[in-house]
Amino acid sequence: MNLKSFVRDINDFPKPGIVFKDITPLFNNAKALKTASEELVKLVNNHHVDKVVGMESRGFIFAPMLASQLNAGFVPVRKKGKLPYDTIGERYGLEYGTDELEIHVDAISPGERVLVHDDVLATGGTAAAVQKLIEKLGGEVVQCNFLITLEFLNGRDKLEGLEVASLMQY
Repeated sequence: MNLKSFVRDINDFPKPGIVFKDITPLFNNAKALKTASEELVKLVNNHHVDKVVGMESRGFIFAPMLASQLNAGFVPVRKKGKLPYDTIGERYGLEYGTDELEIHVDAISPGERVLVHDDVLATGGTAAAVQKLIEKLGGEVVQCNFLITLEFLNGRDKLEGLEVASLMQY
């Protein structure tokens, strides 16, 4: 199945000059959604995974599915002030600004093997911030897994030394 046919470009979103990859058509198609989920699990190969971390907000869609298929727990990473318990945070740069992510202090135990998942790898700032949060808690990132990689933004450079996998590249 050609999953790219379910991704549409939205020009000048969220600000002028940005071409946003809209994956909602993929979510709206049951066969495309199932195929993407199955293919994302295959990208993990034989890695043992204890937790799957998904980033707010579109990372929350596939990360719990991946966790279920991998017999792992799901950990949400959210923007500052959105988690109800004690957190640690990390500031990061975006393609169009800066932000801060937080994780619960008890979400990952030392030595746990973690799969990081998000919908799109762009500049790599979000995933690099999540890697730092996981490592602060004593976890080990075994792979960063994405639906889409925007190769021209060189986000993999910020994830040097980590295994990075994605279903679609632009």
